[in-house]
Amino acid sequence: MQNNNPLSPHLQIYKWHISSLLSITHRVVGVINFFALIVICFWAISLFFGENFYQSFEKILNTFFGKFLIISLCWTFSFQILNEIRHLAWDAGFGFDLKIAKITGVITLIGSFILTILFYLVGRNFF
Repeated sequence: MQNNNPLSPHLQIYKWHISSLLSITHRVVGVINFFALIVICFWAISLFFGENFYQSFEKILNTFFGKFLIISLCWTFSFQILNEIRHLAWDAGFGFDLKIAKITGVITLIGSFILTILFYLVGRNFF
């Protein structure tokens, strides 16, 4: 006799939760931020190689793709910071209740977009 029901959940029957979505996103964003920080460091180091080398980075950032990249990185850093604050609360022993975990997950996701919009507006008006 063959059992057609799996013993553990798999992708076809597993119901996604906000915590699992945020966990996966947190890991992916962490890798993106790691490489972004390396590029930002190279951009800062390019100041030592002269104005022409620095301006080549600046030309890339002034394109549509560059602006999209900057806004995307603002979101990844905002999301990472807010999700780390959520994890700090968990480390302190708060927010383990399922309802609270869902609420803080939604706040983290929405808050990261709000912070990105605020960073964009502040950057556009001041620089």
